[in-house]
Amino acid sequence: MRGALSIFVWVLLLGVASPAIAGQAAQAQPGRVVDRIVARIEGDIILLSQVRELGAFQQLVEGKAESDDGLLAELIEQWIVQTEATESRFPQPAKSEVDRELARLTAQFTSAEAYKTKLSELGLSATEVRQLLARQIYIERYIDYKFRPSVQIKSEDVQNYYQNELLPELAKKNEAAPRRTDVEGQILELLTQRAITDLATKWLDDTKSRLKIENDDARREIVMHSHSIARSSSSV
Repeated sequence: MRGALSIFVWVLLLGVASPAIAGQAAQAQPGRVVDRIVARIEGDIILLSQVRELGAFQQLVEGKAESDDGLLAELIEQWIVQTEATESRFPQPAKSEVDRELARLTAQFTSAEAYKTKLSELGLSATEVRQLLARQIYIERYIDYKFRPSVQIKSEDVQNYYQNELLPELAKKNEAAPRRTDVEGQILELLTQRAITDLATKWLDDTKSRLKIENDDARREIVMHSHSIARSSSSV
């Protein structure tokens, strides 16, 4: 997963549609192609529109998006986390959490109008951005909940990072070096996040090896009415 597993990033709320729903929609609107299946996971599907949506969200948040293959891989991993978290009844993020992240995002723009203009350029609605942020929070929190208890960072690990990574990096920038005691907490959290990411990556790789995942390289067309796709998105 990316960044802050990216982790920034984050389907909760993976908007997947079952083959049965897709079939019913196809009967309702014969001859109208509005989306394509790009992958199947167990009994679910991932659509090209979902790949495009995630790419637009990454551009909004990070200024750039992964390739379509990278986006699809991200959605598959999100599906895995979403499925386990849902089955374990992991709580959805509170409205206040989403509000806070949304405020941080919009603060990166010079004005509310500039933010709205960017959404329009990317083809995203305010509701979609909110759902994607909720997805991000949910996945990050579950990964942290699942793996943080097993992480153990030793004092020598902190010292090694301080001596062998932080100090050389600051020297390159001609910046003054802080005392280790002043940055110990930050180093500890950084090393904890690295360990969580490593554990999560191994778990995701192991899980993917046991699942039935089929990429549709031909991107076979499906015919459906766009509003007939069932999405598992939150209303927070």
